[in-house]
Amino acid sequence: MHTTFFLIGFFAFLLAMIVFGSVMSRRHRGDGDNFLLGGRGVPVFLTIGTTVATMVGTGSSMGAVGFGYNNGWGGALYGIGGAIGILLLAWWFAPMRRLRFMTMSEELAYYVGGSRLVRNVVAVLIYVASIGWLGAHILGGGMYLSWIAGIDLSLAKIIVAIGFGLYCVIGGYMAVVWTDTVQAVLLFLGFIAMAVFALIDIDGFSHLGDNMAPGAAESWFGVAQLGLVPALSLAVVVGVGVLATPSYRQRIYSAQSVNSVRRSFVFTGVLYLAFSIIPAIVGMAAHTLAPDLENSNYAFPYLATQVLPMGLGMLVLIAGLSATMSSASSDALAGVAIMMRDLWVMTTGRTPAPEKVVFFSRIALVVTIGLALAFALITDNVITYITTMIATVMSGLFVCGLLGRFWTRYNWQGAVATLVAASATSLMVTASDAMKAFWGNPSIPAVVVAMIAGVTVTLMTPRSSVTREQALMILDEERARMEMPAAAKP
Repeated sequence: MHTTFFLIGFFAFLLAMIVFGSVMSRRHRGDGDNFLLGGRGVPVFLTIGTTVATMVGTGSSMGAVGFGYNNGWGGALYGIGGAIGILLLAWWFAPMRRLRFMTMSEELAYYVGGSRLVRNVVAVLIYVASIGWLGAHILGGGMYLSWIAGIDLSLAKIIVAIGFGLYCVIGGYMAVVWTDTVQAVLLFLGFIAMAVFALIDIDGFSHLGDNMAPGAAESWFGVAQLGLVPALSLAVVVGVGVLATPSYRQRIYSAQSVNSVRRSFVFTGVLYLAFSIIPAIVGMAAHTLAPDLENSNYAFPYLATQVLPMGLGMLVLIAGLSATMSSASSDALAGVAIMMRDLWVMTTGRTPAPEKVVFFSRIALVVTIGLALAFALITDNVITYITTMIATVMSGLFVCGLLGRFWTRYNWQGAVATLVAASATSLMVTASDAMKAFWGNPSIPAVVVAMIAGVTVTLMTPRSSVTREQALMILDEERARMEMPAAAKP
């Protein structure tokens, strides 16, 4: 594919997304609630569009295709884990829409008596997680752009970060939601086209296993290649990631109602489950055609540039970049919501002035994207980056949410124990080659140990004296001060 042709198309696409997002969000920028959550009135079709686009992100595109390139049907594990995660999110946590939370740290603090300590610790962890996810998307998009356009990888990462950052800063949450919905359509058209043309080029399904290790293409979910426990661990870590990622909680908090977000998540989960085999097919087809790629993460752009007609290849490559940018924009806004709602209060002791929230949110977006870009500049493996970050940072958040949602006895001491145990276990597994080889990634032991620690410490310490109703009142009053006009403040 001609480099100049691609770059012109890519920058035209970016400009179109910036203009489209700005126009569609112009009525939702007046205050913090509108800029960060779209006024809590996002309809079903937009919730579906933005959730689909966020899920079909860097891991499901470059990461899962590269994983399928090496491990056959193991490339479907990412989609299976994600589908289970979003369906459980719909079942377990959609009802939290009624409580009008603004951030996930508010929700987790509510479960344990409104504990300021838990809220502050969780806010820091979630902000770190948001930067981690965002960095993974910048990394994936940069690798695409670098390989296709033949430019320096660091420069490509910077271009991707600036690209999606512009429409986030200009339009806020509704710009992200609308551009995500457009990109979701491109994603599915691009991935389906890629799979169909790749199968045609290798003369059908019977050649998917060519040039791969014996049995790799026949084994269910790559178990023969990976091992049963590591295969299960990959699906678990992705599911845990969905259940604990703040950008998915934002979809709940911003939706029109509990029913609308639940319908959106169920539809997305079923669609994503069906989609899960496509990255595996694309990866195996790429291995059949080019078994000696220097980096398996380049399997997707290789097929787009070498197999597809130029026009269709352009669509597919833009679809791949859409996957990274749609997910990145969502994680950027989630991180900024945490910064404005939680970290601001933690560091200053008060809420930001309502008339300054949008201005400060834009500054926070630039800072957050800049931090994520710095992390992305020091790594080049998407799946390793994502799975390590999830297991270390997010396993504890998942267990906190699960215990808090269904166990009213859970307290702040148990929550702190949960978070510490999860991170410590993950780091211990990561440091041991033998344990890493057995588990694949630290997600399962981190979740199990965190669950045991949370339950044990909760039972050994006093029950919280603050009811959930009282905790919700405290959070509501604080949030109201952030939203009321300055003249009305006491």
